[in-house]
Amino acid sequence: MTQLGALTPVDKDQLRLGQALPWAVFDAWGNLLHETGTIVATQEELDSIIEDGYFEDTLGSPDANDQTPLPKATQASSFSQPSIKTDALDPILSPANSNTINNTDLNKESVMLDLDSVRWHVGETFFLQVHDNAALRYTVRLIGYVKNQSILVTAPKIDGRGAIIRDGQTFIVRAFPGKKAYAFTASALKSVYTPHAYLHLSYPKIVRCTAIRQSSRATVKIIASVTIGEGEQTAAAVLNDISMGGTSGLIKHEIGKKNDHGIIKFKVTTAGEDAYLSLPVIVRSIVETENSQEFRYGFEFVNMPTQSKIILSSFVHQTLAEIE
Repeated sequence: MTQLGALTPVDKDQLRLGQALPWAVFDAWGNLLHETGTIVATQEELDSIIEDGYFEDTLGSPDANDQTPLPKATQASSFSQPSIKTDALDPILSPANSNTINNTDLNKESVMLDLDSVRWHVGETFFLQVHDNAALRYTVRLIGYVKNQSILVTAPKIDGRGAIIRDGQTFIVRAFPGKKAYAFTASALKSVYTPHAYLHLSYPKIVRCTAIRQSSRATVKIIASVTIGEGEQTAAAVLNDISMGGTSGLIKHEIGKKNDHGIIKFKVTTAGEDAYLSLPVIVRSIVETENSQEFRYGFEFVNMPTQSKIILSSFVHQTLAEIE
């Protein structure tokens, strides 16, 4: 397989509906999605390319790369530093071979990318896990960045009060917009308290990107209430894993039967907030465990409300990112 050069995100201003692609389109892993000359025939296809598409940057020099069309910046920050941009992370102007994806990384679910392949926007939720204390975690939001110097996020808080962050403290930072999870290591450069509290994090050179599949299951331990069957039999369940497609867990006595419809209710915590889900399910499997005192149920989620889907997606992505 020919090794690809630097991959650059497709910008919405570079494509038009009904026109041929000027270059081949790849995903972030270097897998070919559309060949050069392919006609973008539908709006759905165009939106998909803009959301997940990358093209091979063969311009070859930092100066030339500066000419790549970029999304227009918005004035969304209340901070006045003139070099801060607050729409998305601008490309790092580095030699083209610095963000080459090796053949050994292609087709894997996790790859290392330079920031020019990442599309975070102002308000993106970041999860900061203290490097030397994994149990200590903060939820912050992206404010902006100073190119090649620092990333600005809202001040970490504990129970609504500002947390004490020492300069040099190291974090594992995670974000999971859309169908991908991102992770990188950063250190605290400086906490700023006026006119508003925020934190400067060191500017990462590379970011790990992991694909979140529909079938990707996160290991959990969640107490849930399950109601299934025409007689609306209800029991407590301990959920052991969960994905966007379904969940499985243990129930102490058998209720309902395979293919019964029902409702499963449980609480999750995502983006620092508790959310209560009530999801329609179908029983897909019932297996008696070895000790004959519990039954393992497999449930498929069906007809999930849009808001519930957003919350569940955030929770699954967050959980998968945290256990990597």
